[in-house]
Amino acid sequence: MARRVHTTEVGCIACEELGELGAGKEGWLVDTPNLLCAIDTHCIALANRSVIVVLGWAEPDGSRVKIRPELSPIEAEFVTAIEWLVFDEMRVVVAGTSAGYLLFYSLAGHLIHKQMVYPARIIRLRVRGTKRDLSHDTSSEEVCVVMPGILARFDGSDIQNKLQQWFQETQSHFWDRNRRSDDLGNSYGKLPYQLWSVSKYGSCADAAITGIMPPPLMEIQSSEHYFCGITVGEDAVISAFRLSEDKNRSFVGAILSKVVPATFSTIASFSKLIWRSEQTSPKKLDETPQPFARASPLTCLKDFPRKGEKLTLSPSGTLAAITDSLGRILLLDTQALVIVRLWKGYRDASCLFTEMLVNKNTAASSSRYYEPTKSDYCLCLVIHAPRKGIIEIWQMRTGPRLRSFVCAKGSKILQPTYRFGSSVASPYVPLEVFLLNGDSGQISVLNRTL
Repeated sequence: MARRVHTTEVGCIACEELGELGAGKEGWLVDTPNLLCAIDTHCIALANRSVIVVLGWAEPDGSRVKIRPELSPIEAEFVTAIEWLVFDEMRVVVAGTSAGYLLFYSLAGHLIHKQMVYPARIIRLRVRGTKRDLSHDTSSEEVCVVMPGILARFDGSDIQNKLQQWFQETQSHFWDRNRRSDDLGNSYGKLPYQLWSVSKYGSCADAAITGIMPPPLMEIQSSEHYFCGITVGEDAVISAFRLSEDKNRSFVGAILSKVVPATFSTIASFSKLIWRSEQTSPKKLDETPQPFARASPLTCLKDFPRKGEKLTLSPSGTLAAITDSLGRILLLDTQALVIVRLWKGYRDASCLFTEMLVNKNTAASSSRYYEPTKSDYCLCLVIHAPRKGIIEIWQMRTGPRLRSFVCAKGSKILQPTYRFGSSVASPYVPLEVFLLNGDSGQISVLNRTL
């Protein structure tokens, strides 16, 4: 009987450039502190505290770019999050820092835009979107910035407009080569965004905006948009908030918006007096964060000593897989705000949603000219359990385990970012999950067929 193959190798990233990130020793991909990874359909970005390496993995002679962001030495600033932004033909790498800055870079390593979000460590960058169809009344594309107790939301169209303007000016040779990179990164002004404080139940370890939600009962006629925010953390395993676009904020939010920037500026000025240097800090200390919008708590789950650790969203945002400190995985219905499934015995696990082919034995699907449609796929959850050394695939919501296989030690599961602007009429591209073997450098994709 032939051995079943669960993955297909699609590329390799082994190269000398990875040596600066710790490559060369066994298990470096999972054991190196502060190592970040983000994958795209053709490239992968890896970063440590001060260096970002972009590698093309789809071709043997893929591009290799090394980016060294200008970080503040006074505040010991370092890179804390990284993600891809893909708009049709435009692809950029965006990094978040410990000082609350977003840095947008082209594939050539040029700084496109630099902006302060809030003076706090950026934990994670999330890119997601939903299209208007039978199941969604509205479309929404966004970049969510997660910080301890804080959520920020950038609209995808605003980012796209800024990137288009930068690329158009670059192609027309607008830039003066003698200008500083930080001047180039701020030539078009700030990106508009929304900011919420979600720290009522304690600081969060991870968070996400799951989508647009109905307004409160007394505001049915309001044209204002409300978003649902989900957080996980130490004090509350799961918390849910209704996020308003209204800038009217609570008393605590008003105090924080005034006190924190002033305190931050004072500390930075005092540090300058102590650490005198001829070099000027690249950070502009006069930037003041915008005030918080209104965030109304909906519910929370407290279960000491359980602590929420990581969160991953389904494509529609209606399901969230949450890992906790007790080795359990919780499947949350983000609309009803109830736990619909639980797995035990998965310490240090990572989860990603994927889509697998079903009904592949039908007459239509057996034709070589048949292209699977969205209805041919079923939503599944991929669980990587590194302590067990296995990967499992479970059918959502309450379906069976479809597949379980052994994976190499020192591997990570990754998923390409959401692609902005893709048309509903275009051929359906299902969610895929990639497996990166750090020791060999091989990148494989999980096969869609069961």
